[in-house]
Amino acid sequence: MSGTITALVVQQRNTDRVNVYLDGKFAFGLAAIEAIRLKRGQVLNDADIERLQAADDMEKAREKALRFLGNRPRSEWEVRQNLQKAGHEAGTIDRVLERLRGVGLVDDAAFVRYWLDNRAQFKPKGALALRQELRRKGVEREVIDAVLAESEHADDNAALRSALAKADRYRHLPRPEFAQKLGAYLARRGFDYGTVREAVDAAWQQLHADDAASSYLDELEE
Repeated sequence: MSGTITALVVQQRNTDRVNVYLDGKFAFGLAAIEAIRLKRGQVLNDADIERLQAADDMEKAREKALRFLGNRPRSEWEVRQNLQKAGHEAGTIDRVLERLRGVGLVDDAAFVRYWLDNRAQFKPKGALALRQELRRKGVEREVIDAVLAESEHADDNAALRSALAKADRYRHLPRPEFAQKLGAYLARRGFDYGTVREAVDAAWQQLHADDAASSYLDELEE
């Protein structure tokens, strides 16, 4: 495919890419950031073209990874899977991930912190359930353990928040049935038996303390 560059034409549908023509014929496309180094009249041999295409593939993989990361933080495994599905070669993916790690855009420890904070705020779960979720995201156990150890995530607080969010649904049940239903819900969210029992007791007491206070106010108004 070697030849002399006769034209460098910006693509109409994607102005970030340039079509390279050799000896008057379209040869290949390149990211503009790579094509800027080329000029008409320049001779490219097969090795030059292979190098340019490899650099272009890496640039396309990097751009895809950045778009994928634009929605929310991702684990390294998630980024790798996304690039593999797009057809990028393993070597290209490794180099892209190395660059992203270098600038802090891929960081599994930071991803775990994000995941814990998000769950604590919107959907509290026990440490067991969180570990399972993070393992499914491809995060290594050592990373999960280290971040859990340093985080403020506490199963008792998370369980109580989760219990109180659900408890009102069971407010009018007898205490044994209340405990059974709310306890099963918390167990499904990965909390251990002791944590579940304490959260159920605290939720029952808070609900019925609120009921007692409400009844007292009603009596005062009569």
